[in-house]
Amino acid sequence: MLAKVQSMGVFGIEAYPVEVEVDVGKATLPKMTVVGLPDASVKESADRVKAALKNSGYYLPVRAITINLAPADRRKEGPAFELPIALGLLQATDALQPAAGKRYAVVGELALDGRIRRVNGCLSMALECRRMGMDGMIVPMDNACEAGVVTGLDVIPVNSLRETAQFFNSSLPLKPVRLNIDEIFRHASAYSVDFSEVRGQEHAKRAIEIAATGGHNVLMIGPPGAGKSMLAQRLCTILPALNFEESLETTRIYSVSGLLEAGRSLVAVRPFRAPHHTVSDAGLVGGGAHPRPGEISLAHHGVLFLDELPEFARSSLEALRQPIEDGKATIARAAASVTYPAQFMLVAAMNPCRCGYYTDPRRQCRCSPREIQQYRSRISGPLLDRIDIHVDVPPVEYHDLAGERSGEPSTTIRARVEKARRRQYERFQADGFFTNARMQVRHMRKYCALNGDGQMLLRQAMDALGLSARAYGKILKVARTIADLEGCEQILAHHVSEAINYRTLDRALE
Repeated sequence: MLAKVQSMGVFGIEAYPVEVEVDVGKATLPKMTVVGLPDASVKESADRVKAALKNSGYYLPVRAITINLAPADRRKEGPAFELPIALGLLQATDALQPAAGKRYAVVGELALDGRIRRVNGCLSMALECRRMGMDGMIVPMDNACEAGVVTGLDVIPVNSLRETAQFFNSSLPLKPVRLNIDEIFRHASAYSVDFSEVRGQEHAKRAIEIAATGGHNVLMIGPPGAGKSMLAQRLCTILPALNFEESLETTRIYSVSGLLEAGRSLVAVRPFRAPHHTVSDAGLVGGGAHPRPGEISLAHHGVLFLDELPEFARSSLEALRQPIEDGKATIARAAASVTYPAQFMLVAAMNPCRCGYYTDPRRQCRCSPREIQQYRSRISGPLLDRIDIHVDVPPVEYHDLAGERSGEPSTTIRARVEKARRRQYERFQADGFFTNARMQVRHMRKYCALNGDGQMLLRQAMDALGLSARAYGKILKVARTIADLEGCEQILAHHVSEAINYRTLDRALE
């Protein structure tokens, strides 16, 4: 007898429908064959399904069984097809009735005792089910909150194979998940750190605020212990809160990566990723034999912090150049290519020299000028050009550390950032982006016009520092952001002057 069960697969962060066809033949052969371009984990499903059926109290006849995963020209990965395969076998042996008048998609990994384990990518699967017009989706209990954020779809959580079979046989009613999205954001959108904890470093804090306002990439240069990591960790707290669409897109990436904790519905705060400098190219940008999102995609709509920037492999840093420009990472393979979103703010930190004390007035630097040059040359000019703001972070003075006066809280700074971001939204909403950092040449010509004093300042800086055309554009974008923070429509000379000051490495390497 032939049975069909609808399931879902995932490629990249997109889901696609997979029809699980089960045929139980008449020949008495104890053989189960899985076809339809399965990978090794899918082929292993046959043994797990048999054990789960037996331990759940179901009889599987000794027959030649063929399982087809359609479409047959797409590679199937992961254990999500085990539950639909088991249900298809029960249906083919008349132990299970199809859901009357309802179209359900089924996903889930089976334990040998019949329990159902969570799967990756369940949120993307639920979104695709809704797009296809399915009535509902059967998911593992641990995926219930994740898939339940999709409205217009009945998400039915199940704990075991027997419970699922009883639901389809109408002997066990199960209620769909209902979630309050506003309540989820209210409880999950708090940060554990705050900008008020940062003492001193007013110049660096100003640069971080400007970066947050315009979505600019920033590089902090300073000796060890100056507070570079502390500043970077608090950048997310002054960025505008994630909206639902941003949260949904970020959650999909974490879901397919297997990084969404069981019972968690959404990534409700902007992600902060800080990979170690030994990270591989694939770990940073994405890839592998079976492509997976890298750190830049996990930082989507958030912050990617690269501490000790010159210590990263040159190839890894150069691989960042295109995603920084495009906001996405494309991984090409012989069979297919996959694209992951990667719209992140790059925040990097580095010591001024190998020993770390070149700019520290209290410590003696042991590096020669040649060694300093060699250390900084580990970062290529094209990558530096893509970093809008370079800022010095000097050692913190004792009176700042011991004083009772604390800095501004994140909520106060965020209010200014959001006010300036609203100006950018109104300016660019017709163009499909919402921050100054994303401006193209035609936008800069329209929105970054300079008066006579500003043009003179910028011309002198170009001549004195030997700035590239890309650095010229970065200065204009940062100046536009500074003007937005002050509520000015026109970019004035002091806006340009401050923006030029945020090209520290260009001055240092003159």
